[in-house]
Amino acid sequence: MTHYYTDNSSLDSQKTKIKFHYRDYLITYISDIGVFSKERIDYGSRVLLENITLDNVHSLLDVGCGYGTLGIALKYAYPAIHVEMVDVNKRAVDLANESIDYNYLNDILAYESNAYENVSHTFDMIVSNPPIRAGKKVVFQILEEAYQYLEEAGELWIVIQKKQGAPSAQKKMKDVFGNCEIIKRDKGYYILRAIK
Repeated sequence: MTHYYTDNSSLDSQKTKIKFHYRDYLITYISDIGVFSKERIDYGSRVLLENITLDNVHSLLDVGCGYGTLGIALKYAYPAIHVEMVDVNKRAVDLANESIDYNYLNDILAYESNAYENVSHTFDMIVSNPPIRAGKKVVFQILEEAYQYLEEAGELWIVIQKKQGAPSAQKKMKDVFGNCEIIKRDKGYYILRAIK
């Protein structure tokens, strides 16, 4: 049994294109079997993208990027920022890179990494729609280790459903960062932000 948070490169392939309007842009994502929310941009990611602000952000890391939903949308909206995206799922990473090429984006890359394992430097912002089905241990690892991969005053933004652990994620972020603000609640989704 394979899951979107594992390496799915051995699955059959049925690539599709997803069109997504974000701010003034029409973005095309390349999707496939074996990735999270393969048919449409998921509601949680939409809520995060609608509410995020990138003031004084020059570099951004998308952890658990899937086919590139958050990182690619934010690169469109803020073309001057350097964006890196990581995922444990090789197929998702390949799709994210395909979407980068399809949209003719520069200074953005996706690569395989189990959480921060292959990340080599720090960022002004980390964003994540964490892989809830991978379990609390994985989600907490993403939240805890974010601290060391952020610049001073860097921000961690995540989206998580209340019923899938938003209160415990908020507590974990508060424990690690000393702060955590609920930016938005929408249909059970929480947008949480912590500042280093």
